[in-house]
This record gives sequence, structure tokens and C-alpha cells, in this order.
Amino acid sequence: MALSTSVSVAKPCFSVNAISNPYCKPGTMDSPSVKIVSAGDSQLFGTKISISISITRSLSARTFQTRRMIAVAKVSKGSVPPSFNLKDQEGRTVSLSKFKGKAVVLYFYPADETPGCTKEACAFRDSYEKFKRAGAEVIGISGDGPESHKAFAKKYRLPFTLLSDEGNKIRKEWGVPGDFFGSLPGRETYVIDKKGVVQLVYNNQFQPEKHVDETLKMLQSL
Repeated sequence: MALSTSVSVAKPCFSVNAISNPYCKPGTMDSPSVKIVSAGDSQLFGTKISISISITRSLSARTFQTRRMIAVAKVSKGSVPPSFNLKDQEGRTVSLSKFKGKAVVLYFYPADETPGCTKEACAFRDSYEKFKRAGAEVIGISGDGPESHKAFAKKYRLPFTLLSDEGNKIRKEWGVPGDFFGSLPGRETYVIDKKGVVQLVYNNQFQPEKHVDETLKMLQSL
């Protein structure tokens, strides 16, 4: 920063000239350089103040992909989702194909022990008998490991399967959209019928208990 001042008597006026770079390129967070090359004449108590300031500020060329999350999953209503083999809370390998011939409610959630995910898990637990009467299997999936799932299921007495998608591979394959520009894993539930076809895709990050209501409605209509 360069700063120079001179003092003399002058007529009252004030002017500022500023030069700045063009807007950032779309999709980046590069900060434009800003230069204030002069701040002209100003009368303050009969005194002329002439100030020249040069400020240049720039950030390193840090590319920030501004991702506008489009809530369109690869797995959609009417499609047959790809199968998977994942570890459950007991360390056993579980395949989606194992449930063919049975309705499945499969819900992706961000993480064990978080407030919203705990509410959602407990809501599925409290309605578990309703799901059993509807002939449906409930499965939860997150990026937590089997040990985390085991502790989570034990603490809240969860009677259903929790699968470990470490690295979020299946989440990505299914195209589960994230929230907050992808910084938060999405909360999405799928109802799959006995033929293995998706009949409902429900996404609601902030009302986790509604996943239970919506899936039960769908199961009753199958």
C-alpha cells in the first residue's frame, strides 16, 4: 500500500477514482485486484486534503467449482437400481439382490449420531412393525464404518440393517444429491418393489421423520 498526503486550502469538492478488475471468471473464487488510484480534493475545516491510495489485493488462483446441485438422481422412479455388496453393523456382507421378491425401503443418511439422522433412525424404529406388516425390509446406508453402525444401532435399539458405504461409492453410483453445494451428504429414501423397481424417491434433509410417513404411504399403495 502506498499513501501520500499534501495539505493546502481549497474549494469544497470530493472525488474518487477507482479501478478494479473485471468480474471473476464463472465458477471460480479468484478475488479481483482492486486499485484506488486517487482520492481527490476535499475541504475539511478549510484545509485541502489530497490522498492517493493504491491497494492491490489478490488471492491465489484458487478454483472453486460453484456446483449448483441439481436434484436429479441417477436412480429414479421406474428404474432398477444397481446392486451392491456392503458390510452391515455385524460385519456381514449384504447384497441388495438378496432382497429380491421383497419390498425394500432403503434410506441414505449423512452420519450416525447426528441429530437429524438419530431422529430419522428412531422414527423408522418406532414404525418398524408397520413396515413388517407391509412386507418391507428397512435398510439404512451412510459412510460410517460397521463399528460405528453397531454402536449406533445398539444405543437406539434399531431393529433393522445399517450398511457401511465407506468412501460413499454407492451413494455416488446411485446419484444421491448432496446439500449445501455438496458439502453435506444428502438424505434420500428409495422404495423398491418386489420386482426390484424403484417406486419412490424421496429427498428431505430437514424433516427426517417425513421419510417414514412418505414411504409408508407408498407401501400401502403397492
